[in-house]
Amino acid sequence: MRKNGKIQLLTGIGLLAAFAVFTLLLPVCNVRPVGQNGTEIGFAACNLRFHCWTGVHMTWYHMTDWLGLIPLLVCMGFGGLGLVQWVQRRKLWLVDRDILLLGVYYIVVIACYLLFEEVAVNYRPILIDGRMEASYPSSTTLLVLCVMPTLVFCGNRRWKRSVLRHSIKILTRIFCAGMVLGRLFSGVHWLTDIIGAVLFSAGMFLSYRGTVLLCCQDADK
Repeated sequence: MRKNGKIQLLTGIGLLAAFAVFTLLLPVCNVRPVGQNGTEIGFAACNLRFHCWTGVHMTWYHMTDWLGLIPLLVCMGFGGLGLVQWVQRRKLWLVDRDILLLGVYYIVVIACYLLFEEVAVNYRPILIDGRMEASYPSSTTLLVLCVMPTLVFCGNRRWKRSVLRHSIKILTRIFCAGMVLGRLFSGVHWLTDIIGAVLFSAGMFLSYRGTVLLCCQDADK
């Protein structure tokens, strides 16, 4: 169990390092002023080719925007679980360790989400309500892929019924895939925005999961 945890933690750290390198390459690799109002975009040839292929589909954009509230509900659900345990057990450190770690994890994820909303590495390929908006990494993709896998992982540690566990796992995978594809083909992001979000999210989740496997003896495989 501990060996598996170490592997996942190291893999997560490696993916976060890959995200950092990828982010540093964006301002220097194949940079051209092809964005809105002449803003410079890295990996321009690849991004432009993909954007021309997908076009812009605002229906997908609005749909994925609204569905992006679901991960926030998941955060609130686990937050409520932690609060109930805290009240019942009267001491914070008696709350399940994976839930305590999850609270820290969610705080870091939301802080990064807000940071990426403010720091413009790239701007969207189109104007949103007449305004230029930061687009790297895709914040909706990041939120979905960071949060939804924790529903499966933490749920599996608590749900006894295998039918429920498998159903939630399948529905979560479908939801995540649909959100990534919907965001990808909506045309409101560059391809690199989605790639960056996937690298960051995978790194964050594996780091969390690996930490739980190392710290919680009763962790699931």
